[in-house]
Amino acid sequence: MNAAPRGRVLVTGADGFIGRALRAHLTLRGVDHVAAVRSLAPDIAASEQCVALGDFAAADWDATLAGIGTIVHLAGRAHVMRERDPDPTPYIVANVHVVRRLLDAAVRAGVRRMVLASTIKVYGESTPPGRPFRAGDPARPEGAYAQSKAGAENVVWEAARASGIEGVVLRLPLVYGPGVKGNFLTLLEAIASGRRLPFRGVANRRSLLYVGNVVSAIEAALMAPALAGETLPIADADVISTPQLIDTLARAIGVSAPQFKVPILALRAAAALAGRRAAAERLLGSLEVDSARFRELAHWTPPASVEEGLAATGAWWRLQHML
Repeated sequence: MNAAPRGRVLVTGADGFIGRALRAHLTLRGVDHVAAVRSLAPDIAASEQCVALGDFAAADWDATLAGIGTIVHLAGRAHVMRERDPDPTPYIVANVHVVRRLLDAAVRAGVRRMVLASTIKVYGESTPPGRPFRAGDPARPEGAYAQSKAGAENVVWEAARASGIEGVVLRLPLVYGPGVKGNFLTLLEAIASGRRLPFRGVANRRSLLYVGNVVSAIEAALMAPALAGETLPIADADVISTPQLIDTLARAIGVSAPQFKVPILALRAAAALAGRRAAAERLLGSLEVDSARFRELAHWTPPASVEEGLAATGAWWRLQHML
């Protein structure tokens, strides 16, 4: 991409999974940027300009935003899979209140554009066969996390209407790649152990997002004029089923992954008894994303296929475990 963002870029949550990949990508592309984190880490402080702000809900954003033209807001409270009926307050503070304070300061500082990383869960938790989530679909967030991210999006559009700041909201599915944590890493470890997995009969359709693709998409969102005012889902170009995902990851890390077939109803019942219903749905249900609108407006193509992204993830895992 030949264009450049207008002014310096502030990246919040710059020490997170996506944030670290984005910093490396922007550095490689020669994009002038500042990392905003809660506390300093040696690899961040030594590599680029960085500001440590402590609690983002009480941070002095005015001083931080001097000279900033565009914000990429990645920081926030992530979804916790094992929570049951979580208190929504921490999500509201981290995902709504912080965005409001940041945008108030951004308007005062004359920031031109705010790119907000949201979640595909604002659309809902699953998709029926053959009907992916796409731009323009209604929001149906369930639970404290998704509702707080929908609230953050609303704050962006309130600020855009009141001040003219350009908003771009990107709704992301599960992001994976080198350095991934959480449930994706748990699945990798289960595959590597050689454990027999009961998913051969699952015929779902899941959209994922390779971290190399998301940082490329964010770069496009920093500068593409047509994206201003848009709420858009993004994902890898291809969808994948759970058995295909397991087989592909097994090849990537160089192990066999025996799978056997268990009825879906039995798997769901077992997950419910174990208190793992939500985690199981990520393996059993469908959540498909159509990102054609983003690709059209941004003139963007995902640089990596699902196969390539999973291969890179497997190679990273092998390196960590010296396989």
